[in-house]
Amino acid sequence: MPSETEFAQIRLDRVTPSHCRVILDNPPLNLMGPEFVLQMREIITSLENDDRVRVVVFESAVDGVFLNHSDFLANFDELTGIPQGPTGLEAWPDALVRLTRAPFVSIALIRGRATGNGSELALACDMSFASREKALLSHFEVGVGIVPGGGPMARLPRVMGRGRALEVLLGADDIRGADAEFLGYVNRALPDAELDDFVDALATRIASFDKWAIANTKRLVNEASLPPDIEMRAGWDACMASVKRPATQERIKALLEQGLQNPGDSEDRLGFYVGQLGLDDEH
Repeated sequence: MPSETEFAQIRLDRVTPSHCRVILDNPPLNLMGPEFVLQMREIITSLENDDRVRVVVFESAVDGVFLNHSDFLANFDELTGIPQGPTGLEAWPDALVRLTRAPFVSIALIRGRATGNGSELALACDMSFASREKALLSHFEVGVGIVPGGGPMARLPRVMGRGRALEVLLGADDIRGADAEFLGYVNRALPDAELDDFVDALATRIASFDKWAIANTKRLVNEASLPPDIEMRAGWDACMASVKRPATQERIKALLEQGLQNPGDSEDRLGFYVGQLGLDDEH
C-alpha cells in the first residue's frame, strides 16, 4: 500500500518503494518562503537516503499553480539564515543541485504557473512535461530589478541556447506550454487531459528498470551537460545583492499594491503587470 508523509507545505507520497511523488501544497498560490525551502531540503535528504527510489515526480495540489515565485512578505533574514547544504551552496540552490545530481530520475509535471522558483525547480528536474492549455512558465525577476537566484542563467543556455535563454530571462514574460516546448524549456507540452497518464506511465516504466543503470546513465549525462557549482553560486549572490536595492523594492511594492501574492488578475497575468512597471518612467 502507498504510504504518505505529511508536511505543512509539501507531501512525500510513496506510490511504490521505487516510485515517489512530491506534492507541492501551499495554497492559495504555492509561494516559496523559508519554511518551504527547509521542507524541500528535508524531503530531498529523505529521497537521497532511500536506495529503493528510482523515480520522483514533482507536482502540485494547488489549482492553477505548479510552484510560484518567492514570498516577498516573508522574513528575508530567515531565508538567508538557513545554513548552507552539503554542496556548500546556500539552501535553495543546494536543494536544486542535489536534486539534479541525485541517483534517481526527477520529473516535473507542470500544470499552472511555474514562475521564478517554480521554473528553477522544473529546470533542476531531469525531465519536465507541461499542460498545453494550463502551464505558464516564466522568470519575471528582471522586470522587478532582481537577478534570478536558483540557477536559470546557468541552466537555460544549456537547454535552449543563449538567445532563447536571454529572451526568457530578459523578456520576463509568461510563456505558455506550447511555446515552452518549442523553446526547449520543457520536454513536451501535452493536452491537459493526457498529461497525468503520460507522466505516470513514463515514471512507472522507468521505476521498473535497474537502479544501477539509471544512476550511472544519469551521472554520465550530468558530466556532459551540467553547469559547475560556481555558476550557481554566482547567480545566488547576484540575487541576494539585488533584492534589497531601492529600485527593486519600489517595483515589488508597486506589484503588491496591484494585488501580487493574492489570487486574482495580478498573479494570473503576472507577465503583463511586470511589463507595465517601467512604462511611466519612459514618458
